[in-house]
Amino acid sequence: MCAGCFIHLLADARLKEEQATCPNCRCEISKSLCCRNLAVEKAVSELPSECGFCMRQFPRSLLERHQKEECQDRVTRCKYKRIGCPWQGPYHELTIHEAECTHPAKTGNELMEILDEMDQTHKKEMQLYNSIFGLLSFEKIGYTEVQFRPYRTDDFITRLYYETPRFTVLNQTWVLKARVNDSERNPNLSCKRTLSFQLTLKSKVNSPMECSFLLLKGPYDDVKINPVIYHFVFTNENNETDYVPLPIIDSVECNKLLAAKNINLRLFIFQIQK
Repeated sequence: MCAGCFIHLLADARLKEEQATCPNCRCEISKSLCCRNLAVEKAVSELPSECGFCMRQFPRSLLERHQKEECQDRVTRCKYKRIGCPWQGPYHELTIHEAECTHPAKTGNELMEILDEMDQTHKKEMQLYNSIFGLLSFEKIGYTEVQFRPYRTDDFITRLYYETPRFTVLNQTWVLKARVNDSERNPNLSCKRTLSFQLTLKSKVNSPMECSFLLLKGPYDDVKINPVIYHFVFTNENNETDYVPLPIIDSVECNKLLAAKNINLRLFIFQIQK
């Protein structure tokens, strides 16, 4: 069984609240019960696999190199993409395109317009990182490792949700909750899976507490999370944020989190003082 299928089975079992089993022999499977079979891995690496570009077959162990470096049908970009050429196509057409590409012949003014558009895109990408660097200069910054543990609702058809134990950051007590696909009825039937989370202030505060916060992967996890900064003003009457997306890049990464016994992430909270 490949790693992707294994993770998907474990994630499905978590959503359905049942023990994961092998689809062939029905024996129980889990991360603790399974181990690598190097002999089978070696045999599988020699099996033929089809290239996604040219449809020819190669040994699985050589396929990645073929698709990245050798395949004449692999998708590639024009060398003038740095000055705005949007062309992409099969590698065997690259030489013909570059010989006919009109971008090198564009005037300075035309290139300036293209470069301005590219600069705007780059600025948007940099705004997030500049915001994070700005937050790191705040006087009151707190972070902690948080562990989301799986629970079930008391409904007739139970729903999976996650919650952390109470933790202390910035001398206040907090709790994080998370849910799958916004608590839809049967997330195990959906191929697209997402997680959203809510930050709750459990302590009483004397005045409104304005904060920015973000979740990142933990120190020993390999899940891919794009950092997003969220902002909220906590008061005694309004102490819970709305559920906001956990910015994992795709459903595969979400399945990795669901397949784990617990979800371990790192939370940063920045208190804004006026």
